[in-house]
Amino acid sequence: MMRCIFVVFLVTAVLVVPAFTATATLEQRVTYLEDIVHNISPQETAVAPVAAPAHTAWMMVSALLVLMMVLPGLALFYGGMVRQKNVLSILASCFGIAGLVTILWWTCGYSLVFGTNFNSSLLGGTEYFFLHGVLGKPNINYASWIPQNIFCIYQLTFAIITPALIFGATAERIKFEAIILLTFFWMFLIYFPLAHMVWGATGLMNGISNREALIPALDFAGGTVVHMSSGWSGLVLCLLLGKRLGHGKEPMMPHSLVLTVIGTGMLWVGWYGFNAGSALGVDEIATNAFMTTTLAAGVGCFVWPMIEFFFHRKASLLGFCSGAVAGLVVITPACGYVSATGAILIGGIGGLVAYFSCTSLKHFFKYDDALDAFGIHGIGGVVGSLLTAFLATATVNPNLLGDAAQHNGLKFALETHRLWIIQGEAVILTMLYALLGSWLLGIVIKKTVGLRHHPKIEMQGLDINDHGEQGYTLNG
Repeated sequence: MMRCIFVVFLVTAVLVVPAFTATATLEQRVTYLEDIVHNISPQETAVAPVAAPAHTAWMMVSALLVLMMVLPGLALFYGGMVRQKNVLSILASCFGIAGLVTILWWTCGYSLVFGTNFNSSLLGGTEYFFLHGVLGKPNINYASWIPQNIFCIYQLTFAIITPALIFGATAERIKFEAIILLTFFWMFLIYFPLAHMVWGATGLMNGISNREALIPALDFAGGTVVHMSSGWSGLVLCLLLGKRLGHGKEPMMPHSLVLTVIGTGMLWVGWYGFNAGSALGVDEIATNAFMTTTLAAGVGCFVWPMIEFFFHRKASLLGFCSGAVAGLVVITPACGYVSATGAILIGGIGGLVAYFSCTSLKHFFKYDDALDAFGIHGIGGVVGSLLTAFLATATVNPNLLGDAAQHNGLKFALETHRLWIIQGEAVILTMLYALLGSWLLGIVIKKTVGLRHHPKIEMQGLDINDHGEQGYTLNG
């Protein structure tokens, strides 16, 4: 297989040859092509990195897959679980967030996350404001063989889905204008700094790439940045909002499990772009992430409904869907670092923990996490990040023993079985940051424009009041 891949790269090498200088030797050129095949930084300085066709094509596909996770994947997954009178409010929030975050990303978001001229472990820089200079040349701080503009758009899709996940916890009672305002300020206060801390070249918690990382943690595709930040923020907001009218007293069943199943399938397929795409190229780490993602999702999909069957003698379709998503969430931070066996364990533990988080834990504390955003993403992100510490192996990902890892202490922590301490620090920091930041924003919005509709509007439904439309109409 690797020989076939190498032949493909050699055939397309004609597109790379112009990067060679006149003084580059044959040996340097061969080494350069080998670096492209293995998706590693160029070892020869006589040649300049350029976009490689295969890596670029995969990243373009991955960006499309992650965007599909939101539109229409998450929109349908969440939309099917609410009552009929609120389905459009879910769909509109996903589209509204996608549009708003795109504008913010172009204006300054990409630069604040992936810039470096602040020379800060907490925030990026200003050099890419309005995507200035973000063109077809690779940004070697992050990926040597894909265009920076493709890397930028790929990361934009992550920035879009993260705040969209939050509002599963607040579904069926939050104002649309509150969603937009919360998203705007949440991106600046929480997402941009946190994403830089974990993935930025100078980030505080970037254990793989930053030699100076103070907390050299691992998060391959977003356990802290995406799932923990959104899940714990969702918990805060649902507590500030209070329970839906009639919660615990009247049934609030999903209005269309068919839509939820379709959304789940789109999320599962799109997650390959989310996880395998985070290798930022076509290599053995990407293929391992593809495999581990599949295994964990499949196990989670099976474990959740089997627990239901054990306790209630019924395996629900919603349980299959929720279990699959739980498996995907928990494998996300680990997918590029663990083996197939590790993925099986993660999927099983993830499905088990998420089930009890969304049932027993929620019922015990009596909070109204409407669509289990906290139970699956908040708790799942914590579990996945911690399990990564025990199951990560350099056999799967040699970067765990790389130059940055040797300098910042990641390699030492891995070899002395102390990585769980570092992962624990990253989890606690992320959790507190999301909780405090979201509480502050929620209080300000609540005291100004308000978070929640009047009870009469909530009873009538958000669709007709927020958007002047209905999801379903009867003919005649």
